[in-house]
Amino acid sequence: MSQNPDFQLARDTHGRLTLTDREGQQHTAVVPVRAFPIAQPERGIGLMSVDGHELAWIEELSELPAATRQLVEAELASREFMPEIRAIKDVSTFATPSTWTVDTDRGAASFVLKGEEDIRRVGGGALMIADSHGIHFLIRDSSRLDNHSRRILDRFL
Repeated sequence: MSQNPDFQLARDTHGRLTLTDREGQQHTAVVPVRAFPIAQPERGIGLMSVDGHELAWIEELSELPAATRQLVEAELASREFMPEIRAIKDVSTFATPSTWTVDTDRGAASFVLKGEEDIRRVGGGALMIADSHGIHFLIRDSSRLDNHSRRILDRFL
């Protein structure tokens, strides 16, 4: 069941998000920011001004009217790039740096892991892996990986 929020969102002529608050004040270049991007990506989204102030809070994305939800989701998708690793196919060596070949939700990829410290546990069995270029790869639940992938991963943890 969608509710009418205390704000309206639209795109301006430059494609930026514009928020109109309940007093009728317009804020341009609004940026949605997830509070818990991995654990609860659909809950707790702040709409931030260009100077970093919270203009509005979205408790649950599904509660927004469809048009508003689509604007927020499109803006988040354009800002967030975090491929999700589905399988680890190969590593060049079990010492670091090593080149990893993986299957992700966006296709096959290779990246260089500089050190074991670039693999972080983020709760609930999830792992975040930063490659040598600063791109973050997500393993949502390491226990759901296939046996081959888990064996490789265990050598680095």
